Amino acid sequence: MHHTMIPSDKARLCADAIRFLSVDAVEKANSGHPGLPMGAADCAFGLWGNFLSFNPEDPCWANRDRFVLSAGHGSMLLYSLLNLFGYDLPLDELKNFRQWGSKTPGHPEFGHTVGVEVTTGPLGQGFANGVGMALASKMAAERFNTADFSPIDHTVYALIGDGDLQEGISYEAAALAGHLKLGNLVYIYDSNSITIEGKTSLAWSEDTAGRFGACGWHVQSIDGHDYSQIVAAIAAAKAETARPSIIIATTHIAFGSPAKQGSSGAHGSPLGADEIAATRANLGWPYAPFEVPQEVRDTCQGRVDELKQCYSAWQLGFTAWYAANPEKAQLWDEMWHKQLPADLSAQLLAVVAGKDGATRALSGAVLQKAAALIPALAGGSADLSPSNNSDIKGSPSVQAGSFAGRNLHFGIREHAMGAVINGMALYGCFIPYGATFLVFSDYCRPSVRLSALMGLKSIYIFTHDSFFVGEDGPTHQPIEHVASLRLIPGLQVIRPADGVETAMAWQSALECSGPTALILTRQKLPAIARPASFVPADALKGGYIVSTPGSTPDVVILASGSEVHVAVEAAATLATQGIQARIVSIPCLGTFLAQPADYIRQTLPAGIPRVAFEAGRGESWGRLIGCDGLFIGVEHFGASAPDKVLAEQFGFTASQVAERVKAFVKKA
Repeated sequence: MHHTMIPSDKARLCADAIRFLSVDAVEKANSGHPGLPMGAADCAFGLWGNFLSFNPEDPCWANRDRFVLSAGHGSMLLYSLLNLFGYDLPLDELKNFRQWGSKTPGHPEFGHTVGVEVTTGPLGQGFANGVGMALASKMAAERFNTADFSPIDHTVYALIGDGDLQEGISYEAAALAGHLKLGNLVYIYDSNSITIEGKTSLAWSEDTAGRFGACGWHVQSIDGHDYSQIVAAIAAAKAETARPSIIIATTHIAFGSPAKQGSSGAHGSPLGADEIAATRANLGWPYAPFEVPQEVRDTCQGRVDELKQCYSAWQLGFTAWYAANPEKAQLWDEMWHKQLPADLSAQLLAVVAGKDGATRALSGAVLQKAAALIPALAGGSADLSPSNNSDIKGSPSVQAGSFAGRNLHFGIREHAMGAVINGMALYGCFIPYGATFLVFSDYCRPSVRLSALMGLKSIYIFTHDSFFVGEDGPTHQPIEHVASLRLIPGLQVIRPADGVETAMAWQSALECSGPTALILTRQKLPAIARPASFVPADALKGGYIVSTPGSTPDVVILASGSEVHVAVEAAATLATQGIQARIVSIPCLGTFLAQPADYIRQTLPAGIPRVAFEAGRGESWGRLIGCDGLFIGVEHFGASAPDKVLAEQFGFTASQVAERVKAFVKKA
């Protein structure tokens, strides 16, 4: 359907409405960032008023254009747009900006406010999330589009700022987007040359256009307050389908404010009553705070009415496509609804039950079966797939122009990897995973944290999980990483002990509504012998009894991952010395702590001394072993030597563990 561009005088009126809604909300809250919405309003309205495809009544429509406000501190820009364009975000919510219980928090929050595609604020993240969305869109289009109808043919847009481009993650993600030739990606760079400390020239003098050109992007430079340039640039970017596009829009922060325009003072604090009055006079805005002229409402509603006709046409086309393509229709439902087979647990267990092996290798075997059963599963590694066992065998690599496969190559870019898989999870249709060595989880931790904050089904495969990495030495041996990942609320951290636990870890990751970190070994481990009463679902409780004496135990030893089999061996040694030990495997500490109190009491009976045993730092075990418990672990960095030598040196052999437990029980 042909759209007639909104005339410049109406566009300016609408942009001013965005400016003053933002200014008034920040002033009422006495907190916020008025400068960016004032400066970026012309570009934002140029996009939303003429190009962005959406339906406010169906905000999760699969073929909507995605709009990411990467510069999340400018949140009032987005809230103003959502209000003007008919989303369920009434004016009262704008008046309640940044207040307890409002739908207008200081930075946009996914799942909290309708129409917000992603939680943004940590700079550079939204930039990289958008790359993930565009990649997912290309992969979805390859799977579903047919000669007669394209269910997926939308564009991913983002508004980015100076801070986004200074953060290193944006370079990682830009390089990947350019390599993959994501022509469905259009970024508007609000280049106002101001950060909190002052002008960007304090710390930044790079050639941004040159940088993006070198990364393979289509680059345009415009005056970000010239409506005709804005509209022409977005049209040209949308028409460029062979490369991602960036529009460098030179703007003035706090545009229209006589005293604050172009100054860092408008970045993070209200303008103040006097300056707002001066700005209203300067821009010829006679309206009261939060008053929106009817002409603005009519202009925005007119665009929404147009878009609803496009939406209805898509729905008609989709219904016909769905009926004519039963195999693709079935795949659509499986992928968009993230359907899992009813017998997932049994199928995954059948691959690895009873097998010895490194949990990274066992995980790789489980992944093959999971991928065969769940077409939504796709992912890759930060250049470590042979070590992470993260390839889906028999599936092609995703490359520019070839998006049918499921194996992604992130290059040595852990941070972008985390944010890209978050973008894919936000997009829908895919259950994405990213893999690297556990020690490098530090390089993607901000993205992992945001997975948890947004409740995304992103799966992190972290292998080489302890000092047992061996000869590579302390730089590659994680010590504090498992404990620190457990501190992230809402992140499921699972460290399996063998094939059974690895299969159940994958099941848990695939069923969990939020993110999961799988913590996997490099070294081979034996299969754990379990009692006849054991059922695999016990592992899903986060902790369960692996072995226990017939009588009341003298001590309970809790262990995770590679330490479980050592604990079992130590218990056998202790039994010969008259000490009866119960062994409890704790693959997921957080899940175990969330079990009903009676289950925890049955597993860890009161009054019996407790020992926790893990190849890492011990802080996270305190809630289970208390002040009087013993922790056997590593509170120092590792060393370069073969793993068996390190086990001996660090006190991790079964006989050494048995000695420490024996001394502890005697003291207790």
